[in-house]
Amino acid sequence: MIVLTRLNGQEFALNPDLIERADATPDTVITLVDNTKYIVLESLTDVTRLIRQYRAAVIAEAQRAVLEPQNPTLTAMDDPASQIVVPLHRPER
Repeated sequence: MIVLTRLNGQEFALNPDLIERADATPDTVITLVDNTKYIVLESLTDVTRLIRQYRAAVIAEAQRAVLEPQNPTLTAMDDPASQIVVPLHRPER
């Protein structure tokens, strides 16, 4: 969950997986997939930063959960799966 602030100063937690879009109009308006709208004090840049931090934390926690049961001293960089290189583009044929 990410913590945001309503225009009246009241904080609330929002599941970022339910966000369809966020607009700056100039207030930041967050629209959920069910068309519920929230107007928040945070800027569009701050909202996107919070979402990125939330998703990074979820991925980091999932990585720890995978690595720790096998070997508590193993780090993400030691995991062979983290050494896979994925090309950014397909070569022309």
